[in-house]
Amino acid sequence: MATLEIDCPVCAEVLELTDEDRADLAVGDVIVCDSCNAEMEVTRNEGGEDFELELLGILTVCPNCGEEFDVTDDMLAAAPTVQGADGVEVSVVTCPHCRARIELEFEDEDGSRAG
Repeated sequence: MATLEIDCPVCAEVLELTDEDRADLAVGDVIVCDSCNAEMEVTRNEGGEDFELELLGILTVCPNCGEEFDVTDDMLAAAPTVQGADGVEVSVVTCPHCRARIELEFEDEDGSRAG
């Protein structure tokens, strides 16, 4: 049985999908990364290497109130970036529950840090 390996666009964890897994997936279905909880929508599933995912959001927990929420592309696009305490550039998003400002640090696909 063939296994398709896909790198999570957020944490670079390898997601393994068997032929059986892919048979159960339709365009529009959502896959959640076990490592970072990023949500990805299946945009193409046509067999072989012809498979694509689109990042929907990243599930995170607010350190202030403890509530979970999705960090979406739109939220990140609107978020200002600042230099964090350790000198790394971070994105600042607002918790939709308690309105706390949260600094988020991401890694680029090559493993280096990005804001």
